Amino acid sequence: MLATPSPPLFRRVPPEVWVGLAWCVAAAYPAVLLGGNARYHGGAAAHGGLSFTLATTVVAFAGAALVRRLPVLAVALLFVAAFTETDGWAADTQVPPASLLAVDVALCLITATRPRRSSRAAFALVMSLLVLHIGLVHGNTVGIFTGTHIGSADGAALLALVAWLIGRSMRENREHARALSTRAATEAVTAERLRIAREMHDTVAHTIGIVALQAGAARRVIDTRPERAKQALGEIENAGRDTLAGLRRMLVALRQADGETSATTPQGLADLDRLAAATTAAGVRVEVRRRGEQGPLPPEIDLSAFRVIQESVTNVVRHADTRSCEVLVDRRTAGEVAVEITDRGTGPGTDRGRGTGFGLAGLRERVGLLDGEFEAGPRPEGGFRVAVRLPIPVEVNA
Repeated sequence: MLATPSPPLFRRVPPEVWVGLAWCVAAAYPAVLLGGNARYHGGAAAHGGLSFTLATTVVAFAGAALVRRLPVLAVALLFVAAFTETDGWAADTQVPPASLLAVDVALCLITATRPRRSSRAAFALVMSLLVLHIGLVHGNTVGIFTGTHIGSADGAALLALVAWLIGRSMRENREHARALSTRAATEAVTAERLRIAREMHDTVAHTIGIVALQAGAARRVIDTRPERAKQALGEIENAGRDTLAGLRRMLVALRQADGETSATTPQGLADLDRLAAATTAAGVRVEVRRRGEQGPLPPEIDLSAFRVIQESVTNVVRHADTRSCEVLVDRRTAGEVAVEITDRGTGPGTDRGRGTGFGLAGLRERVGLLDGEFEAGPRPEGGFRVAVRLPIPVEVNA
């Protein structure tokens, strides 16, 4: 089994970190590239140098920490920190666009990941403050487009607009991909059901005909030739058992046709440790716990339990924004096997888009075909949980 590739770096780094890095770059830009020009660093010079810079940095980092929870307040704090650092509140001081880099990055991320209402409110706040500042800067009193200079607040407003448009494009691309994924999931489930229906017809139709003939013969001779009726009932029982076993083999074969398992090396819970090792090597530690007797299972139950764990762990790697998860295999209850996958991830959104993906849709369909119970959703204490119970056939468990 191939390990799931790690997501790109920009997806693994939280938005708060990106905003914090943008602030550090903006704060260091005047000192490193402009030699600490007083015109651009007047705030720090006028209010106490390093201690004042540290104070504005604390405010900026507080804003960065609130990007996902309180986006509008986060943008306001970042804006205040940037303007205070550059002494932008003075009527004759122009604020260079570079000093608002953290504001632009936060605006872009908020627009891309947060609700539309929050992104619009944050954008309106930034543009209102910048337009107000443009009117206060010396030489801009007539209007926005009169007496302005490249690099002043009008340039910052233009960059804020570009950041908002980039974030909006990212959001639309993600929503489009999600819609395509949902459509593909629906079509895949429909195709799966049609294929199963065809296979079931071919497998069951002949057996049902035989059962009907044997049952009719048994009914006719049950009073006169009870031994013949008993023989017919035995043939009905054998045909039913053979058909049930064939249906179970067919279910496994259908999953193999989707490329989920090798025809020569069936996968099951025995491969769980290898799955955990491969995922840990990819950057997410998987803690496996087992309860009860871990004896052999029917192939279709064993494979389905493994697939539930594999798909859930894959979702943790892709969406959960966490470094670990837990897998529990519980065999303490006779006649069933239960698996549970939990994480404490803080990825975008409570369900991280996983409820509509093809993976969970396929798992729900698989578990339903085995008369099992399937649950998936966010946990009250944070993170995500997938829980499945699969019944073990009585003849196997007896």
